[in-house]
Amino acid sequence: MHGKGDLIQPHGGYRKLRSFQTARIVYDATIVFCDRFIDKRSRPHDQMVQAARSGVQNIAEGSMASATSKKTELKLTGVARASLEELLLDYEDFLRQRGLPVWHKNAPQALAVRTRYRAEELGQLESQDPYAVRQASAEAAANTLICLIQQASYLLGRQLQTLEEQFSSEGGFTERMYRQRQRRRAGAGDATRGSSPYDR
Repeated sequence: MHGKGDLIQPHGGYRKLRSFQTARIVYDATIVFCDRFIDKRSRPHDQMVQAARSGVQNIAEGSMASATSKKTELKLTGVARASLEELLLDYEDFLRQRGLPVWHKNAPQALAVRTRYRAEELGQLESQDPYAVRQASAEAAANTLICLIQQASYLLGRQLQTLEEQFSSEGGFTERMYRQRQRRRAGAGDATRGSSPYDR
C-alpha cells in the first residue's frame, strides 16, 4: 500500500487509463488509414504514424515516471496531447487538400461516432480496427479519427488538470524526500531526548 507520505508513489496502471486506451485505438487506426490512403514512401505517412505512436508512448512513459517525478509525468502527458494535436491537423489537412468536408461536431456522423465511443467499454475494443477504418471511405475514415483524437485530447486535458492540482498540493519527489528526511530527523531527536545518558 502507498500513502501520501511514501517516497515512491503509486505509478503505472496506464493500461487502465481511458486516455491511453483511446490513444492506442487512434494509433492502430492511423496505421490502417495511412496504409490505405497515404503513400507509404512519403514523409506524411511516417509523420502521422509517429505522431500517433507518440501519443500512446508518452502516456505510458509519463505514468511510469510518476513514481519519482510528477513534473516528468506532467511534461510527457503534455507531449502526448501535443502529438495528438499534430495528428489532428494532419487529418484535417488530408480532408482539406482533397476537397472533402470535416464533419461538424453536431453532424449525424460525428454524433454516431461519439455515441458509440461513450457506449462501448474500451476494453472490448481490442481489435486492430474497431471503427472499421479498413472499410470506410477516405472521408469517413479521416473524420472518424478526428472524432477519436478529440476524445483522447479532452481526456488528456482533464488528466493534466488533475496532475497539476496534485503537484501543487502534494509536491514532487524532491519535496517528499525532504519531508521524509525531516520526519526521520525529528524521530531521531525525540528518541535521543527520551533516552538515558547511559544509553548514549
